Amino acid sequence: MASQKEKKKVTFFKPVKKVRVYEEIVAKIKEMIDKGRFKSGDQLPVERELAEVFRVSRSSVREAIRSLESRGLLESRQGNGTYIITAKHPVELLVNPLASVICSQKDGQKELFEMRRLIEPQLAFLAAERATDEEIMQMEKALSLQKQQVLRGESGAEADKQFHYLLASAARNRFLMQIVDSNMNFFMESRDNFLQVDGRPEKSVLRHRELLDAIGARDMEGAAQAMREHLLDIEDCLFEIAVEKTEGNKQVS
Repeated sequence: MASQKEKKKVTFFKPVKKVRVYEEIVAKIKEMIDKGRFKSGDQLPVERELAEVFRVSRSSVREAIRSLESRGLLESRQGNGTYIITAKHPVELLVNPLASVICSQKDGQKELFEMRRLIEPQLAFLAAERATDEEIMQMEKALSLQKQQVLRGESGAEADKQFHYLLASAARNRFLMQIVDSNMNFFMESRDNFLQVDGRPEKSVLRHRELLDAIGARDMEGAAQAMREHLLDIEDCLFEIAVEKTEGNKQVS
């Protein structure tokens, strides 16, 4: 029978979070690079082949490739495939320490939103300036999927995540993208909580519509402002819930 001391030690541990499929693919490809199975200049197999090898969907492979590109490990060449680039990773070396600091401050929700208000409106600004017609079309598809999910009574969380990821990718800033990519699950925690509140999934669709309209019109300031308002929606809602929970706990006690 376990002693009280041993039981106390066990309580220090918390449940392990589930790893998303694309993160497993990222880890496997990085491992192959680290072990020398992929070398700088090697061409990565096409999406379809990777999906078959890993037994996952092509969308998961696509998401993993975007993540590795943002980290400076892959480079997509128009009409010529995706290649390994492993000589140096200046983006990863510079940004990862910052990402680690952010991850270590998971209880500082107010500070997190201060950081998001600095980064995400700028991503929207750059997306409005740099997004290709194809990228705008992909965002339209993600928004359409989110709207369909919400109409079915779902939260639309996965489509929401896809929309934000596509927007960040369209900004074409590897440093900002690395911060977003390194903390995507952390950012999604607040979005997931926001989308569980009645009426908020519909509000999210409306805000995304405003964002995408500004990006399509190449209205950089308008896109940045739409993102600020979207973040304020989320922040106000989450802290309102936090206050209600605190007051409820006081009444119970």
